[in-house]
Amino acid sequence: MSASKRDRERAAQRRREQKRQAALDARAAQRRRTWAFVAIGAVLLLVGLGSWWLVSQDGDSDTDVPTSAPDPSTAESREWTGELTTSVGEIGVTLDGAAAPAAVANFVALADAGYFDGTDCHRLTTAGIWVLQCGDPTGTGTGGPGYSFGPIENAPADGIYPAGTIAMARTAEPDSMGSQFFIVYQDTELPTDGGGYTVFGTVTSGLDAVQAVADEGTADGASDGSPATPVTIEGVEIK
Repeated sequence: MSASKRDRERAAQRRREQKRQAALDARAAQRRRTWAFVAIGAVLLLVGLGSWWLVSQDGDSDTDVPTSAPDPSTAESREWTGELTTSVGEIGVTLDGAAAPAAVANFVALADAGYFDGTDCHRLTTAGIWVLQCGDPTGTGTGGPGYSFGPIENAPADGIYPAGTIAMARTAEPDSMGSQFFIVYQDTELPTDGGGYTVFGTVTSGLDAVQAVADEGTADGASDGSPATPVTIEGVEIK
């Protein structure tokens, strides 16, 4: 066989190999593009599902938690009973809708929405005033539901709040109640200036757990501060 013929055959063989390799490369590239599209589709699906879940959760929260004080008529002329489940034990309560309908309607609505769940009781007083204050989701003493209400209801004329009293906290303004409340664990006298404090309920069981927290004092040893024994409200059920 002449050299020229062999050269032609070798060149034809190289072209056939190049053509076969090109076909293999094209198929591999197609497979890569297909899997890339599948991966992108999966990611987009997951992102979409995640966004839907977040929106649905936010929507539920916005729907459940009141944006203004509820109508007092929802709590008028009846007594409510329930429990505060806390990190230091169960606290049984009764709420007096007849004496404090606005405060009870507000507390029940927030409790039903899970507003208090996971919140810490941020303030303990141990000298002259004996209360444990709760209901602030920020744990700072300045937080609330984003609205306030009034007027003050069912405040003792003599300023005496017996042990077991549950009352609404407020600022110096009478119509500044929101979500914060306090539990009196020893008989306490509070100023009557400004109208006093709305009494809306009574502890029926578990006051000893609050007293035990008070016995441990505050975190920094002062007479007014965060409790040394943390108290977290894990849930509130009112019927």
